[in-house]
Amino acid sequence: MPSAPPPDWVLARRRAIGDRIRAARGERKLSQERLAELAGLDRQAINRIEQAHQSALLDNLIRIAEALDVPLAELVR
Repeated sequence: MPSAPPPDWVLARRRAIGDRIRAARGERKLSQERLAELAGLDRQAINRIEQAHQSALLDNLIRIAEALDVPLAELVR
């Protein structure tokens, strides 16, 4: 039996995190492809996280924060 979709407030937070990742990536003039390389992920994963199409694993958020050289807390505040 599939689980219920997350509530709207969770989706809103997911979108906000994706927006902060996209903004930090833009400030550093990194493509999704380059960020993916630095974080050890694939470009599609970065895209899905930025677009809030997928819930990011904590490990992946840690990798993205490290690749962007920003505190994890800045991405998930």
